[in-house]
Amino acid sequence: MITVAIVAILSAIAYPAYRNYVIRGQVINATNGLTTMAANMERYFQDNRTYQQVTGNTTFNPPCATVTTYGSFQVSCPNALTNPPSTFTGSTLTSTSFQLEAIGVANSSGNSTGFYYFIDQQGNQGTTVTAPAPSAWINSCTSTWETKAGQC
Repeated sequence: MITVAIVAILSAIAYPAYRNYVIRGQVINATNGLTTMAANMERYFQDNRTYQQVTGNTTFNPPCATVTTYGSFQVSCPNALTNPPSTFTGSTLTSTSFQLEAIGVANSSGNSTGFYYFIDQQGNQGTTVTAPAPSAWINSCTSTWETKAGQC
């Protein structure tokens, strides 16, 4: 019985630490996806002098026009996402500005449901983490990305 009690105590301590470790690995997919797509948006702007689709060109869309999956995150402009969080206020893709969002989803790469990251053309970043994410991660960071539990 003592052995069972010791294993139960160790499991109660080890599992949350392991879960945080796994989430930190998944969050990297969101931040990498956002920075990659932001760089692609800037390249598109340099070529076309607009972030929006060029009039008359239906074959070459802005990089954020479609949803791109990075691990357990979907990255796109807000109007392309099928399941935006409650903080979504509408499309922010204009000729001189954009906002990219990464929304956590459950798929074969993991479960990041409840995680929401964004970046805009000026490099402003933010994070909102809500349930069903682990309680240690639930936070709202208005000026940076949350990459560790509870830390902005």
